[in-house]
Amino acid sequence: MIIEMRTYALQPGTVATFEERFGAALPARAKVSPLAAFWHTEVGPLNRVIHVWPYDDLGARTSLREQATKLQGWPPNTREFVVEQQSDIYLPASFSPKLEPRQLGNLYEIRIYTFKPGGIPGVIDRWSTHIEARTKLSPLVGAWYSELGGLNKWCHIWAYKDAADRFRIREEARAKGIWPPPSGAGPSMMIKQENMLVVPAAFSPLR
Repeated sequence: MIIEMRTYALQPGTVATFEERFGAALPARAKVSPLAAFWHTEVGPLNRVIHVWPYDDLGARTSLREQATKLQGWPPNTREFVVEQQSDIYLPASFSPKLEPRQLGNLYEIRIYTFKPGGIPGVIDRWSTHIEARTKLSPLVGAWYSELGGLNKWCHIWAYKDAADRFRIREEARAKGIWPPPSGAGPSMMIKQENMLVVPAAFSPLR
């Protein structure tokens, strides 16, 4: 399976209207393939919407997106609001949960780490021995590494009830030595860390 994460920067003040139009058009698009999640940013880079689509592989993505362009009512009438578009294709780590409709929380944190070339396998190896204890504190939505788009990126998404719940869980994980996993010996391979706190749309399968 591959996961496509599409991030759109919108003009200030247009997020609600974009979301409304997207949601109205979605039933037509869902006949071709399912949406996995749709969020808008609450903290971090503002005026962003993030939608996530799963596909069996790149060939399926190409075919299904071509079918979608022939649908009446899709894509939604939102181009006037879009300032910038970004698409990244990710592959799931072996311990990443299945991406399916679930109600996990009111607030999601998307964390994207960029590593030096060759750094991702070590991250996956270290996480694999610590992730079970961490997911007992709050649900992991996905742990993915980039295949196309921005390379050497490690994306992990966590669900929380609210901001206070996030703060409490992260402090508990640190205090008990559960998380973060060890960085490994030698110089750090990490180049950059980014995070966003995002809120699911009413029509998002992940909520």
